Amino acid sequence: MTCDESIIRRLTITDETWCRLLAASSARAKTPYEAADAGAALYGPIAFATGAFVLAQVGQSLDGRVATPSGDARNISGPEGIAHLHRCRALVDAVIVGVGTVKADHPRLSVRDVEGPDPVRVIVDCRADLTGEESVFCDGGAPVILIQSQEAPRRHYPVDVIRLHQTSDGLCPEEMLDALAERHLLKVLVEGGARTISRFLDRDLVDRLHVSIAPLIIGSGPSGICLPPIRTLSEARRPETTLYSVGRDILYDCDLAAGRPAGSFRQRQ
Repeated sequence: MTCDESIIRRLTITDETWCRLLAASSARAKTPYEAADAGAALYGPIAFATGAFVLAQVGQSLDGRVATPSGDARNISGPEGIAHLHRCRALVDAVIVGVGTVKADHPRLSVRDVEGPDPVRVIVDCRADLTGEESVFCDGGAPVILIQSQEAPRRHYPVDVIRLHQTSDGLCPEEMLDALAERHLLKVLVEGGARTISRFLDRDLVDRLHVSIAPLIIGSGPSGICLPPIRTLSEARRPETTLYSVGRDILYDCDLAAGRPAGSFRQRQ
């Protein structure tokens, strides 16, 4: 179903459906999921994924902004949108954010608004900008992994540190996923910020993209997705898309894995 052909489904999810999704996610269930209701249709591809799977989530305004110029990104989504994000966290093994998100928002990256397990928290801190005294290191939450450049200063952190080779474009997203897979973290949510999400999208590593649009206009600030320029609209990506109403927000569920060429990085995992 393409976006033009779809209707907007109202997201509702029963306790029974959510318990089944959590059980399937933890068991790596191999049976196909049933999309009998909107909740199962939206979260089934995440919960029932049996191998490597990458979900990216973007919460933005009507004018495509994910934060103010000063970096304030809190409360773009309504309470239902926050609950949706927490469900996504509960269904994955790890959630990835960039160092800018940690500095600006001090996120806990937990699932406190829903039932389910907290994911391992992965922070991309290429230059070792974090001191180790930030709240994420001492809040008693899920384990934290830092991903840094081999060339970054060596600091002492009370967490697992993965050091990767840095190219002219920064750290390689494929190598990040490989390092996480070695730690049995196969289902990953790339949550922010915009640059981190865009890097994974540009490398065609995202299987599912959720774009949640909130009814507000910010007017300036960073955009949710920024990819290399294209010349014509015929080069634009047109994924299969389903729409959901999530409170006052509209959620676009984009299937980026459909039609992916055989032999691509994600197909080999």
